[in-house]
Amino acid sequence: MRKNGCIFVAGHRGLVGSAVVRTLRQKGFSNVLLKTRAELDLLDHSAVETFFKANKVEYVILAAAKVGGILFNSKFQADFLYENLVISANVIHSAAEHGVEKLLYLGSSCIYPKHAPQPISEDSLLTGPLEPTNEGYALAKIAGLKLCEKYQQQYGKHFISAMPTNLYGEGDNFHPEHSHVIPGMMRRFHQSKIEGRDKVVIWGSGKPLREFLYVDDLAEALLLLMEKYEAPQTINVGTGEDCSIFQLATLMKEVVGFAGSIELDTSKPDGTMRKVLNVNRMKALGWAPRFTLLDGLKKTYAWALESRKFES
Repeated sequence: MRKNGCIFVAGHRGLVGSAVVRTLRQKGFSNVLLKTRAELDLLDHSAVETFFKANKVEYVILAAAKVGGILFNSKFQADFLYENLVISANVIHSAAEHGVEKLLYLGSSCIYPKHAPQPISEDSLLTGPLEPTNEGYALAKIAGLKLCEKYQQQYGKHFISAMPTNLYGEGDNFHPEHSHVIPGMMRRFHQSKIEGRDKVVIWGSGKPLREFLYVDDLAEALLLLMEKYEAPQTINVGTGEDCSIFQLATLMKEVVGFAGSIELDTSKPDGTMRKVLNVNRMKALGWAPRFTLLDGLKKTYAWALESRKFES
């Protein structure tokens, strides 16, 4: 990407989008175009068309999406499917119609089958049933990446997609009901410390294995993909390493400074026992994450304290 090229980051207030904007500015990209939802509703086809027609956008990083935790995803599947389908279709189509040079679409590892072989390779896509609790969101994301693929194959557009693993970091959602694993767990440990409790209860056996990537590492990877990656097939972005939920809880206890114990509630379900991405294709491009899980958790906790995320 040219340093003075017009780059539209859709979803710049979210976890991924905000990290992309930080990284672009750190690297000297001076022409970053940002719009809030009040300024540009990506669900409005006419508004999106007008926006692309009026602005000479050269590059798009499409990180905008309706997102939520497990409960939220499961309860509002129609909303997640519809809104994410419409956002993807509006932006990708308008970018193609108005001469965008390159577009990168952000998906999610939930696009892969529930029982995909581990580590999950890009070739596992559409080889089996999805996880039922977030099928709506996953289907929308699959449609988006396939739309990029087909625009590349039919029209020669440089539209690519990337599938990140579980993300965390500055800009994360710490809502007590709608947050993902790391911010949700961090909130519980912090509140337990502040309230002087003697233990934190973790659901399940603590044995399930998960992979986590600090969001600024993802942003670095995405800029590399904008420079080097051209294939129509989606590409995984992750650490390629996993840790157990109990190991994560142990690290969280250290980071937060909680003095009590960790208790496992084995009456609660574990869910999928392992979920980690095969990231060989990303490594072949010369990329590797900079932050360890411990370092990333420390940075996230410091940001959450400074931003008063535990007070809401």
